[in-house]
Amino acid sequence: MVNLVISGCNGRMGRAVEALCREDGGVTVTAGFDPLGQGEQRPFPVFSSPALFSGEADVVVDFSHPSALDGLLDFALSRKVPLVLATTGYSPEQLARIGAAARDVAIFRSANMSLGINVMLELVKKAAAALGDSCDIEIVERHHNKKVDAPSGTALMLADAAAEGCPHETAYVYDRHSVRQPRDRREIGISSVRGGTIVGDHEVIFAGHDEIIEIRHTAMSREIFAQGALAAAKFLAGVKAPGLYDMSALVK
Repeated sequence: MVNLVISGCNGRMGRAVEALCREDGGVTVTAGFDPLGQGEQRPFPVFSSPALFSGEADVVVDFSHPSALDGLLDFALSRKVPLVLATTGYSPEQLARIGAAARDVAIFRSANMSLGINVMLELVKKAAAALGDSCDIEIVERHHNKKVDAPSGTALMLADAAAEGCPHETAYVYDRHSVRQPRDRREIGISSVRGGTIVGDHEVIFAGHDEIIEIRHTAMSREIFAQGALAAAKFLAGVKAPGLYDMSALVK
């Protein structure tokens, strides 16, 4: 049995993870973390800070906010409990702290926990290698109106995959409204749309001479991200060595 703690347990993704755990006979939720504390009655204790929890934990799944990172890293390092970080919007300094902590504890981090998105990353990399010299690359991501970070972490992952595949140097362009010049071939454009209840939609466009190739992923529910996070948690629960892991460990 995997003893799981959900950070951000009162949010939409935290509740999605909880729902999957209720259906999974191999996982039990022993606690939750949320800055507001217990709030409504939950089937497990909720703590406003990881430092207040002293119970059983084999792994923590985090779907909260970048501001929670320091407390989670302190908890993971002091208790030697692995972390699944599914939160997006980390600063470069926070990413550096995650990398440093991974030298002492197992950390699984991905801006997108969907299996489909991670297959898409490989497709984008291969397409960029074949088409990067003859096509302009544009990325459009769409999310619900409550999402605070833009562009999405997944859009940046896709841009990185395209840049890795391209046979030339690239530069990311996030905003064109003030640019009064033709598009440079090296550019990878990234555009963000926020509206309604869109769960997540990512499109990579390879626009060439008289032809367009599009690679697209649409999330129909948040459950796909919760499923990926739970799979990552089960994976980390069996990992003994510290290190920084990602979806490549699950996508074989």
